[in-house]
Amino acid sequence: MDTGNHRTLRLLVTGGGTGGHTYPALTTVAALRDHAGARGLGLDVLWVGTATGLEARIAAEHGIPFRAIKAGKLRRSPNPRELLTNLVDMFRIPVGVLQAFGIAARYRPDVVLSTGGYVCVPLGVASRVLGRPLVMHEQITSLGLANRILSRFARRIALTHPSSIEHLPAGVRDRAVVTGNPVRPHLLRGNVDAGRRHFGLSSDLPVVYVTGGAQGSRQINTMVETILPELLARAQVLHQCGPDWIDQLTRTAEGLPERLRDRYHPVPYVGAELADVFAAADVVVSRSGAGTVAELTAVGKASVLIPLVPSAADEQRQNARYLAEAGAARALLENGPTAEALLAELDALLRDPGARAATAGAAGSLGRVDAADALALVLLEEARVAGKAG
Repeated sequence: MDTGNHRTLRLLVTGGGTGGHTYPALTTVAALRDHAGARGLGLDVLWVGTATGLEARIAAEHGIPFRAIKAGKLRRSPNPRELLTNLVDMFRIPVGVLQAFGIAARYRPDVVLSTGGYVCVPLGVASRVLGRPLVMHEQITSLGLANRILSRFARRIALTHPSSIEHLPAGVRDRAVVTGNPVRPHLLRGNVDAGRRHFGLSSDLPVVYVTGGAQGSRQINTMVETILPELLARAQVLHQCGPDWIDQLTRTAEGLPERLRDRYHPVPYVGAELADVFAAADVVVSRSGAGTVAELTAVGKASVLIPLVPSAADEQRQNARYLAEAGAARALLENGPTAEALLAELDALLRDPGARAATAGAAGSLGRVDAADALALVLLEEARVAGKAG
């Protein structure tokens, strides 16, 4: 890229479907804008995804131009119900590739960022044909089928975990760089007192924050509800349970012994207050998706992880095992864990402040608060190299 004549960096972003793919991309765009500005460059961004994915809404909310294409997901071991879906998706894939090629050819990006999901494959193929550098980011420990395909087209492969290198095809490992998984920066600036005030939490007892994702988790909600009397004897619980569960768990709260009732705080969701909630929490109970793990390690929180099983490539269990083996979390790795097992893991952290602090410290040591900056610098470098080559 000739910065003497070309004062605007053109970034094509592709990825989405879930928050785990979408938010790292959004965070990286913000970091790249800062780094480009420091070099006297403007940043022009075009996001390509599916019309029904989370990425369409997020791009619109942040004023990022968006183009939708068709995308198909081929399931390697489809059940009978998925056979027809596989057949339909087989026809979507070539259509998506043609759409992606047309968009990329007109936009002429300096560099392409892919953050995961099957929508990325058409853009990866198009970037290879057009000679545009592709930087692929992988959030999980192992690689899904889409990123295994893309890794062969990518100029650089940005990884969250060093252990992911061994999951790459041998011929592309020299293109890998470990950047970490970008985390929304406001999550690092939480305020303990604000979090306690917002939810009426006391400073006298440890805080357990329970979350099962935006919609809540039946498994986690049921387990927590079962052990509430025992758990509330030694902690207060902020329970983000999802909108479908709030009525039931509000009734559960009303039925608790009076001395425990004020220690339980079920809420349908946690929004902009999440940074303050993380700051106030002593222990977090959650799933172990890539985004969640990145956030817990970035903010350095002790946690008890309950992986979603099954998940693609068993990634949640792999993430949980990775943290547990590093002493950075406790985890329920078996199928169908019991509520009693959850209580035992929480007890180990709540009864021993030293163990809790050690777990939080180990989590923090794995966090990469600079992940978005590291990935932004990789994008700048690839755009620069491509510009020189052009």
